[in-house]
Amino acid sequence: MIEDRGRSGDIMAERRQLFAEMRAQELDSIRLSTYRTASKLRFVQKKCNLHLVDIWNVIEAFRENGLNTMDLNTEFTVARLEAILSTIFYQLNKRMPTTHQINVEQSISLLLNFLLAAYDPEGLGKMSVFVVKMTLATICGGKILDKLRYIFSQISDPGGIMVYSQFDQFLREVLKLPMTVFEGPSFGYTEQATRTCFAQQKKVSLNTFLDTMMSDPPPQCLVWLPLMHRLANVENVFHPVECSYCHSESIMGFRYRCQQCHNYQLCQDCFWRGHASGSHSNQHQMKEYTSWKSPAKKLSNALSKSLSCASSREPLHPMFPDMPEKPLNLAHIVPPRPMNSTNDFMLSHSMPTSGNPYSTKKVPNDISFSLDANKQQRQLIAELESKNREILQEIQRLKVQHEQASQPPTCTSQQNPTLLAELRLLRQRKDELEQRMSALQESRRELMVQLEQLMLLLKSESDTTTVNGERGLRSFT
Repeated sequence: MIEDRGRSGDIMAERRQLFAEMRAQELDSIRLSTYRTASKLRFVQKKCNLHLVDIWNVIEAFRENGLNTMDLNTEFTVARLEAILSTIFYQLNKRMPTTHQINVEQSISLLLNFLLAAYDPEGLGKMSVFVVKMTLATICGGKILDKLRYIFSQISDPGGIMVYSQFDQFLREVLKLPMTVFEGPSFGYTEQATRTCFAQQKKVSLNTFLDTMMSDPPPQCLVWLPLMHRLANVENVFHPVECSYCHSESIMGFRYRCQQCHNYQLCQDCFWRGHASGSHSNQHQMKEYTSWKSPAKKLSNALSKSLSCASSREPLHPMFPDMPEKPLNLAHIVPPRPMNSTNDFMLSHSMPTSGNPYSTKKVPNDISFSLDANKQQRQLIAELESKNREILQEIQRLKVQHEQASQPPTCTSQQNPTLLAELRLLRQRKDELEQRMSALQESRRELMVQLEQLMLLLKSESDTTTVNGERGLRSFT
């Protein structure tokens, strides 16, 4: 009991620390609720190091912890959630260079406390699979297109049509994120939220879902989500322009230009907080810029647009098939079985030798040619698989040597010049092993792509051979 109280006290202290640091950023002084909410969630994302994790890393962590086979309504304990977060951040540290390692325990603790504050305020110690998937997919880094595709896969039926009740549950859970950062009055859940996004009578496919979510403007209840990604994209964008209010000689992030005042431009901090000077007013229309273009660049773009006949506007996203594609399972692709001598004999003697354009020699030749090609392809596949196994063994050997080379030196080695020289050689060897390992992994990926293409080709040729054989048999019967 005492340990539970101590643990609860630590959780509340860490939670208060996170929100205290967020208040220290003075984000509440931002007058527009959309920018205020996006800035707060971006702060939480960076504080927990989730901006370094994309949706594919999150999906891989779900698979390693068995969430892909669990029902979405299944509930699990906080310990299971902590294990999932541990997988995400420990795998992140493995991908990061040694000079950019993160504090894994701190990241796990901060994110765990934030999720508990959002989805377990009563302290029941349980959370559903659906909540964890939707929340981490929403606030992780990466491209918004990939994140929306994954979210749609969790709220759609096997036919690729969105289930309205699942989308309503998604909104109910994901809108708890703005509420956790004290923006509930602006972006809290309402029963009309689903109807404002999609009409109930309309069948929503993946392309329709992406069109709505990535439109300008997006649905009002989720307008902060694409803005959070735009904030991430412009954080390091430099504008060689002076702010007309604070007179900063350069602008980082968003840049705003008044559409009424001549050459009146504001940095994002001044615009967000409603600063104005001279004849400019906050009621004036402002245009937002995410990049800087020189006057010469603007002139060339204007000329190219005026001379171009076709529209230069790019689509919001690529078009995806209406039916979801099933992943290719190489384990179930069986090469076609060659015909034995008995079948060849029966086939050759069951066909007439005259009066038919399909002679008895033509069909066996075609079949033997196809079988020879299939045999060569199977031999090539076997060679690729053998080479793949050799590469895996080499990668494992290099990992062992890498771990041995990464061991910290002892106290005596720091004083012995001979051991120091050996240590430098080991470090050089470690760098060489890392380069060799990355090259082998890239070669293995290329081999897997070739193997998959060959298996697809083999399957398509086997289907073609079977169809041609059946047509030949029907023509002679």
